[in-house]
Amino acid sequence: MYVVGTHWRRQAALLLLLALFLPILAACGGQQGAAPEAPTEATEPTTETEAEAPTAADAEEEPTEADAEEEPTEETAAAEGDLLVVSAPDCEYGGILQEIAAIDEMTVQFTMCRPDPAFPVKAAFVPFSIQPSEHLEATDGSPLENPVGTGPYMVDTWDRGEQVVYSRFADYWGDPAQTETLVFRWSAEAAQRLLELQTGTVDAIDNPAPDDFVNAEEDENLQLIERAPLNIFYVGMNNTYPPFDNEQVRQAIAMGIDRRRIVDNFYPPGSSVATHFTPCAIPNACVGEEWYEYDPERARELLAEAGYPEGFETEIAYRDVVRSYLPEPGVVAQDLQAQLAEIGITTEINVMESGAFIAAADAGELEGLHLLGWNADYPDMTNFVDFHFGAGASQQFGEKFEDITSTLQEAASLADNEERRPLYEEANNLIKEHAPMVPIANGGSAVVYQADVAGAHASPLSNEYFAVVQPGERDTFVWMQNAEPISLYCADETDGESLRACEQVLEGLLRYEVGGTEVEPALATACEPSDDLTVWTCSLREGVMFHDGSELDANDVVMSWAVQWDASHPLHVGNTGAFTYFSALWGGFINEEGGDAAE
Repeated sequence: MYVVGTHWRRQAALLLLLALFLPILAACGGQQGAAPEAPTEATEPTTETEAEAPTAADAEEEPTEADAEEEPTEETAAAEGDLLVVSAPDCEYGGILQEIAAIDEMTVQFTMCRPDPAFPVKAAFVPFSIQPSEHLEATDGSPLENPVGTGPYMVDTWDRGEQVVYSRFADYWGDPAQTETLVFRWSAEAAQRLLELQTGTVDAIDNPAPDDFVNAEEDENLQLIERAPLNIFYVGMNNTYPPFDNEQVRQAIAMGIDRRRIVDNFYPPGSSVATHFTPCAIPNACVGEEWYEYDPERARELLAEAGYPEGFETEIAYRDVVRSYLPEPGVVAQDLQAQLAEIGITTEINVMESGAFIAAADAGELEGLHLLGWNADYPDMTNFVDFHFGAGASQQFGEKFEDITSTLQEAASLADNEERRPLYEEANNLIKEHAPMVPIANGGSAVVYQADVAGAHASPLSNEYFAVVQPGERDTFVWMQNAEPISLYCADETDGESLRACEQVLEGLLRYEVGGTEVEPALATACEPSDDLTVWTCSLREGVMFHDGSELDANDVVMSWAVQWDASHPLHVGNTGAFTYFSALWGGFINEEGGDAAE
């Protein structure tokens, strides 16, 4: 049974009820703040409260007919105990997490199945932000357009197809937002974004077109701030669909694409041809062999050896959304179409709606080639390779390669980058051998602001934080990005345009510094590891208010994570129900088989 989100401080009646029970607890030797016992193999996976044992008086009462018909209520649950715990029965389910427990009102403890040195950088990522338990319940696990967070802004209105309007949160625990109102707008056309900036209808834009870098830099009314290219653009293939189930076919495509030609013709300054899947600025990203050289003759030979001497027909699917890793998706798709024709592969271009494309890719439903990419969420190898090739990863490349997943799992458990190096070298070489995708480019990108905007910055993680910017004397800051958010429940989104929109409203236990990659405290004042990195204990910040006026506590943290982790949880709903980041970064879900909550 699930008992969710009850809070002693929000229900005055419950306080009285708890007061009546406290003498009984004391007499029985109970401790409200005691840490829960570690799960054993016999423990069933649960998300529940620590319940009090029934008294003799309870046993003597005969239930009435009304009692028998009445379902358990939150009030009853609160009287029985109020600290939430979610546990795996053991670590055989394959994930990293073993238990998440509210130790007391302001302490949360994460117990891991194996050491996880990357816990802080992952916990700082916006999909693991915290919302009130009650709000998750009230929205049936789908707060898609009305998130309730603790951030410097709160959502005012979302006019679908037009704009998202945020208002400053007066009770924010940190430094207040510089402007009263924040507006997100969007356009897929780089020329339109620049025109609106030049005419003063917006204060900043994302991703100017490659040809506009110089123009923006030379315009005294604008300020251009370049990002470090912590991203990758790739051509993906799903090995569950012929002919991409044949490794020689995938290798042929890897050799049949002139990556240099694409970068030289369609990418802005600061871009580079990708030699590995992960950008080389990240430790251990570029150890091992570099990617295949362009060799169309060998590509045709491999296709013939694989049984396709005359080539084959397929499609190139993409979304018409400009991203820092893919600044001109349409023309790149056309160039790839022409290149593949030279080795005998005939393709049809399929332009898909952004949300549908991302959902289909993650679910492994794209049968041909697809154009996708990745911006760094945190500067660690696990962010790139574990998400895409790990055991709990996205399904976009089809069946996992066991030699890759086992190597990545071992590497992720090590804290020292030098110790990790030989494992990531092996993993990079295996990715090249199996060729589930073709890495094309690390794309240079930039943000352009009006010249009078103070606090202007560009984040290498593409998570610009607009509470620190002040647009001259104006009370409203208007931002224009490449596309509309898919939803504002970023626990179940992977799209960068959605994640940035969530960043303004939602906060996690930790966060990244503004414009940088270092982790700093947020809703937790600290998350301290055990000596072996298998237990992380996070102390919550006192007096933090949610946008609905309630206060943050440990149960909110446990519930915000539990609804993602537990596939059978009634609130494991989200937008698509995939919760891709959770599965990829923490190794998978509990109760996945037989759970119907995500359907």
